[in-house]
Amino acid sequence: MDELQEQFDEATFAFTQGDYETAAKGFESILATDENHFDARMSLSMALCRLEHFERAIEEGHKAEKMKPNDQMVHTNLSLFYVKIGNKEAAEHHGLQSKIASWKQAGAGASPEEEGELQIAKPKAETFKLPGKFPDMPWRKNRNKGQSEGGADE
Repeated sequence: MDELQEQFDEATFAFTQGDYETAAKGFESILATDENHFDARMSLSMALCRLEHFERAIEEGHKAEKMKPNDQMVHTNLSLFYVKIGNKEAAEHHGLQSKIASWKQAGAGASPEEEGELQIAKPKAETFKLPGKFPDMPWRKNRNKGQSEGGADE
């Protein structure tokens, strides 16, 4: 296992133990070596949020957003951070961006032309086989037995 992964694992362990200060320092150390380490950036933003350093958490969240602008978790976290500082408008914006990102991820596999635009769902091809013989319909036979020519039951 490489050194950065070990540092990441240690920082993540500290986070899970509630030692957010140590976790934040560990993630910052990773980012000093590799500023494009997305998971460390995301984790640092969460550790900062837990430490109630909301402005820094938002700053780190936006750095992660620049790395992966369509990542659902980036926007979910930013929405949470903005809620914590009482910025309802920004929180709602990132909440919506998170929802849009989840829709895009659910539609992964769309052709490049379809990317960015909502498409009408296309029906799946029907693949069922009709039976060779249809079953008898006994209710039709019984229906005519009790009726007179006028059509009323006797």
